[in-house]
Amino acid sequence: MKALYQLSLADKVELVETDCLISCQEGPSIMLLPSGRVAQVNPGHNFTAWLIANIAALYHSPHRPSISLRGDAEIPPIEQMGFFSKQELVVMRNRGHIDAENIEEYIAHDGYMALYKVLTALEPEDVIKEIKSSGLRGRGGAGFPTGLKWEETRGYKTNPKYVICNGDEGDPGAFMDRSLMESDPHAIIEGMAICGYAIGAPQGYIYVRAEYPLAVKMLQTAIDNAVKKNLLGRNIMKSGFNFNIGIYPGAGAFVCGESTALMFSIEGKRGMPRIKPPRSAEAGLWEKPTCLNNVETFANIPQIIRRGADWFKSFGTPESTGTKVFSMSGAVRNVGLVEVPMGITVRSLIFDIGGGIKGNAKFKAVQLGGPSGGCLTEEHLDIPITFDSLQNVGSMMGSGGVVVMDDTNCMVDVARFFTQFSVDESCGKCVPCRTGLSVILSILEKIIMGNGVPEDLHELETLALHIQKTSHCGLGQAAPNPVLSTLRYFRHEYEAHIYDKRCPALVCTDLIHFEINADNCKKCGLCAKVCPAGAISWQKKEMPVIDKIICTKCKSCIRACKFEAIY
Repeated sequence: MKALYQLSLADKVELVETDCLISCQEGPSIMLLPSGRVAQVNPGHNFTAWLIANIAALYHSPHRPSISLRGDAEIPPIEQMGFFSKQELVVMRNRGHIDAENIEEYIAHDGYMALYKVLTALEPEDVIKEIKSSGLRGRGGAGFPTGLKWEETRGYKTNPKYVICNGDEGDPGAFMDRSLMESDPHAIIEGMAICGYAIGAPQGYIYVRAEYPLAVKMLQTAIDNAVKKNLLGRNIMKSGFNFNIGIYPGAGAFVCGESTALMFSIEGKRGMPRIKPPRSAEAGLWEKPTCLNNVETFANIPQIIRRGADWFKSFGTPESTGTKVFSMSGAVRNVGLVEVPMGITVRSLIFDIGGGIKGNAKFKAVQLGGPSGGCLTEEHLDIPITFDSLQNVGSMMGSGGVVVMDDTNCMVDVARFFTQFSVDESCGKCVPCRTGLSVILSILEKIIMGNGVPEDLHELETLALHIQKTSHCGLGQAAPNPVLSTLRYFRHEYEAHIYDKRCPALVCTDLIHFEINADNCKKCGLCAKVCPAGAISWQKKEMPVIDKIICTKCKSCIRACKFEAIY
């Protein structure tokens, strides 16, 4: 969407629709360039009149005053906002700055300069050497060194070779790849083309979830425009290099995030992991050498080539270089996408950038790495976020999903939720994942319903470790992490469910008595007012009484009570 406003003979203002500018709950918003001012927009505001009245000050002011279109809050300069002050935008550098459907705007922001450099000044071996030197590791979860993968694929002489971009983002609470595909598709395309040149591949595929129709549209538009500009297709930039990209919409199977399952899906087969070796670098798509990286990994490539490996290594740690994009969700105040240097602490991510916990709740846990990630506690807040440090405490980097939990979350229920997800998404090929996870789920459900016995804890741990060691692919191997980490750090909650038959967080309905604690009750009657079933009788200055026959256990009273008087 574009609109051109003629404010005077000297001023022309073009309004361009872009991706998210600030944290999600602050939108919709507008950024004015070149000043860089950001303001919130009231959808009902007369924007044209406001723009005409304020554009001179906003556009020309050397002091860049704080502004607000809503009139109820000022927004400071974007670099001073807590949400952005500790971010380093490498992958997301163009977010909110370009119209993703306009290739000219990407080019104006140094787009395709890296590809030009590669095709005119570098040999394929030089490109691989630079990527290896940068220390870039795959951002899809496993963290395998990108340069080594490219080098191995180039080493095989079988042709043709293929480049695949994994955009099959399926983690609950994750939307990093989606945002990149929608806001900066040319960065992904440029990275794939550079990979194709480095490994000797003439064809690339982007595997995208069909649930991302806008991402598919933006990618296809970008591909079409790049072909028109001779930045894709035959004889790119008259260099003799040929490279084409096709889009393959996936059907939404989480297991297709595993590389070999994804390749089977592109081939029209059922998306199930295959036995390795051979590795995909030797025999991947249609049994040809194939290099697969995820969206964020490819989006890093143009910046590394254009600005150099040493520049990239200036971010992060020696073992985990560069930046990482995370999607913040859950009980944190500032939800949205963030890009931070590797090595930032969990505390800084949640409290400095995320703004801490919403409301009056207290931090309880954070899960990093999606449904297969482990849950970390307050004692882990000061560990640096790197591939190795997270693995050492039973978690993982994953693709970058960060789910923050407060003291209203039951950790047994959290383990059940993510185990249910893994059970639903298991392809069923191997017994440990297909059957073992279902057994774990049944035990967790038994505990939540108040039927758990002490032996369940040992059985859960034994089964989880067995599944971890014997499952065929990464889904099964990592699926027990939520169970193992909650058993490790929140065992007392499991014990409360089993021995005391109570849920400390008042989440598991079967373990709530729905009775009034006389010591805590303030006799305010709020619980009676919110009860949709009329199950609570209350007289002024009297303690309410819950009729358990009428009570539907909807927990409206528990959510309304500010004094924890219902148990």
